[in-house]
Amino acid sequence: MNPVEQNRNFSRREMLCRLGGGFGAVALGSMFSQAGLLSALADGNTAAVPLASGFTLNPKNPHFAPKAKRIIFLFMNGGPSHVDTFDPKPALVKHAGESPDFLGEKTGRTKGRKLMPSPFTWKKYGACGAEVTELYPEVAGCIDDLCIIRSMYTDNPNHEPALLMMNSGNMQPIRPSMGSWITYGLGTENQNLPGFVALCPGKPVVGPQLWSNSFLPGIYQGTHINNKEINPRKIIHDLDNRYLSQTAQRSQLDLLQKMNRIHLEQRERDEQLEARISSLELAFRMQFEAQDAFDITKESEATRKMYGEGEFANACLIARRLSERGVRMTQIYYGDGQPWDDHSDINNHRNHAKKSDKPIAALLKDLKARGLLQDTLVVWGGEFGRTPTSEGSKGRDHHSLGFSMWLAGGGVKGGMVYGATDEFGFKAIENRVHVHDLHATILHLMGLNHEKLTFRYSGRDFRLTDVSGKVVKAILA
Repeated sequence: MNPVEQNRNFSRREMLCRLGGGFGAVALGSMFSQAGLLSALADGNTAAVPLASGFTLNPKNPHFAPKAKRIIFLFMNGGPSHVDTFDPKPALVKHAGESPDFLGEKTGRTKGRKLMPSPFTWKKYGACGAEVTELYPEVAGCIDDLCIIRSMYTDNPNHEPALLMMNSGNMQPIRPSMGSWITYGLGTENQNLPGFVALCPGKPVVGPQLWSNSFLPGIYQGTHINNKEINPRKIIHDLDNRYLSQTAQRSQLDLLQKMNRIHLEQRERDEQLEARISSLELAFRMQFEAQDAFDITKESEATRKMYGEGEFANACLIARRLSERGVRMTQIYYGDGQPWDDHSDINNHRNHAKKSDKPIAALLKDLKARGLLQDTLVVWGGEFGRTPTSEGSKGRDHHSLGFSMWLAGGGVKGGMVYGATDEFGFKAIENRVHVHDLHATILHLMGLNHEKLTFRYSGRDFRLTDVSGKVVKAILA
């Protein structure tokens, strides 16, 4: 270093360029590029800088008064069978073993197959008297808080496009996920935690696109947590510095702050760049608050016992902890891959239900006891249902023409069954609800008009519901 340079102060960017061969500057430049900052700044167009346009996780005003402040989406990836869970079909017993050809229409995946009744028994529950299979007795105990939609339908009976449709409103991996849209529209109440968390022990067939921000700014991307491991120190690695004491780290931060102040004194303040750097500092704070949120050992023994054991049970308890800390949307995937995809033996549903029934009921009861259910929307379902006909001797194939989902809390009527499929469960025929309608309704409950929640990209305005969708007003409390 020449003598003249020894006596002058360096800007932060100069320091990044000089330290470690300049790798720090490369990383910073990459992050600016991903955020669309470089080209805008080069042109002197600060209006084009995302953060200048208010793209932050700060809480934002909804379009109108919301019924729900947050969402927990219990996603049964693989496609749970509606005719074995929440949509009883006595006609399948009467016509067991018969060909569905007498119905006069082909459904694509039923050709050459026989009608198969559910191997599970049904029972009426609650004051509403809704029927639920023996697979979900604990959830059925909460039936008067549920709104069961038996008339869902979607556009494709294959996992990848159906998963994408349910999560992003489009069958191709090119659109933002619902959680990203919601955090874009509303921000989040806790600035030290992500606005959108996806808990999945591994990944479904489609993978990270299911919680992707796509063309929305990266700050709205879902944070994926692999909940095979729930030890907070293992979920978020390398928080402890093995080489420097906290005192030494404090000294480093103080030096950085001094350099920052010198930087600000020597040039005009750049609000956009400072906001971007602040967002990176926010990531550090998130890591430490998340340690507490994911530490379920801080719950009482009685609470942990109520939820039960296992990956899904732990995820449900974590979801409650995240919700009460202000996380806007938490999505729980039941397992890795497509566990509910029971082509060979529908009796495997018994195992899936055993692992999910108690935790889901505990979540509903826990939220209600804490006064959170009234403004927390809980959604249960998969990407589609399963055929009323058999595949092989005991399995069921994918089915998109009619299936069931349920909602609870967050401004939804409880103890209600909405819509219906035909007597065999093939097609939604009464009060049909498309995935776009479901999304429009969810956004409405969050205080968002699905037609006004838009983002201009590639020359046009995009939205979660594309050019479709209507709010299902009949289910609103």
